Amino acid sequence: MKHTLKYIFSYCLLFSMYLVQAQEVPTTTVTKEIVQEKPKTPAPKTAKPVVQEVKTDSVQTKTDRYGLRVGVDLYKLTRGFYDKDYKGVEFVGDFRLTKKYYLAAELGFEDKTTDDDRLNSTATGTYIKGGFDYNFYENWLDMENLITIGLRGGFSTFSQQLNSYKIYNPNPYWGEEPAIAAGTKYNGLTAGWLEVAMGLKAEVFTNVFVGFGVQLKLLVANQKPSGFDNLYIPGFNRTYDGNFGVGFNYTVSYFIPIFKKKVVIPQTPPKKKEGPKK
Repeated sequence: MKHTLKYIFSYCLLFSMYLVQAQEVPTTTVTKEIVQEKPKTPAPKTAKPVVQEVKTDSVQTKTDRYGLRVGVDLYKLTRGFYDKDYKGVEFVGDFRLTKKYYLAAELGFEDKTTDDDRLNSTATGTYIKGGFDYNFYENWLDMENLITIGLRGGFSTFSQQLNSYKIYNPNPYWGEEPAIAAGTKYNGLTAGWLEVAMGLKAEVFTNVFVGFGVQLKLLVANQKPSGFDNLYIPGFNRTYDGNFGVGFNYTVSYFIPIFKKKVVIPQTPPKKKEGPKK
């Protein structure tokens, strides 16, 4: 009995050791080697072509032409077609001195018959006017239009012929006296005046200009014939308003270029952009 228990105990011990051995799971130690990754080299970028900005000369220039402009007053030239009491012609001219100033002159002839309430007279003579014009119009590139204001001095030499006259009757009970034919002619008369001239000229074709002008005149010298007044002075116009007169012309002229000058056009600097206000 004693040996039997001894064997049973031994078998139980062996069996329990077998169970413990069977339940043990072999532990495998996995050693992971930490390898530091190398930084990735970025793919080479495609180099953009370098565009070099070529700075062009920003200074703009234009060519100003200098020369003589000559023409004729169409108003005086055509007035004789519809006014039987008038014959006349006027030639106009100007020469460019500087960018803004022009020498200007007019030369003309007039024959004008004036029929007043009391007398009828004919003034015949020539005149000349000279002075300067200032162009205050800013042209675009390669344009030569003008808007001018100027000053002139005028001088006329003429004759007056008294064709007929009426004697003034303060008591016309029996009616007006008939006109008396005279036919008296006075030669060698002169007159002088100053005038302010305003006008414009526009180039309609190459070197061909059409213009319009107005003159305000002040008579400063007037040699009168004996016995009556100058009702009309060639170059000055009528004298009905005393020493003041008004005239105008409508011209066609041709420009004769003589030389040229290059002018630098001033550039306006770009405005700086203002940042946001704090």
